[in-house]
Amino acid sequence: MTPAFEALQKELKRLPGVGFRSAERMAIYLLLERPEAAASLADAIRSASERVRSCSVCGNVCEEEACSICQDERRSDSGLLCVVEHVSDLMALEKSGAYRGRYHVLHGKLSPINGIGPERLNLSGFTDRLKRESIEELILALPNDVEGEATSHYLTDLVGEGSVKVSRIGFGLPSGASVLYADTVTLKSALEARKAF
Repeated sequence: MTPAFEALQKELKRLPGVGFRSAERMAIYLLLERPEAAASLADAIRSASERVRSCSVCGNVCEEEACSICQDERRSDSGLLCVVEHVSDLMALEKSGAYRGRYHVLHGKLSPINGIGPERLNLSGFTDRLKRESIEELILALPNDVEGEATSHYLTDLVGEGSVKVSRIGFGLPSGASVLYADTVTLKSALEARKAF
């Protein structure tokens, strides 16, 4: 392999979810099989890096000061604010069509072991939003793990006692899954998140 090929492969491997073999296949595809795709990919990355930014209100991706969700006045009337870990979580909720309120993206979760404290999260505008916006319910859509729990408790403490209801999304078995193959944590979460039938 050449140094340039190895450098490209190394950079591709840094992407989330991309392992050594996937990076190798992508590099071969871009350099040998479809070299014209490499130029358009490079242009798209360059253009996006110059134009895309974080929404000043919620932390979503946008090309203006605020994203289209924050600019949608119909959503501000809902009184709902959903806190998510990453923009990809926001996108998944949007694709589901199940939620039509506003969001706040933390860009991470508390993890003292990894040196991630509150100062590393997108919390600067969060408390301002709690004061400024008419929020009736704060929905915590954070992972069902130790860091997600710690972050949820931290946010609940920030909200404090008052008129804002704090809820957490339910966790449990995915549609079509069998109880037989679920792990104990998933089963416990599914039982705790049960609702009337």
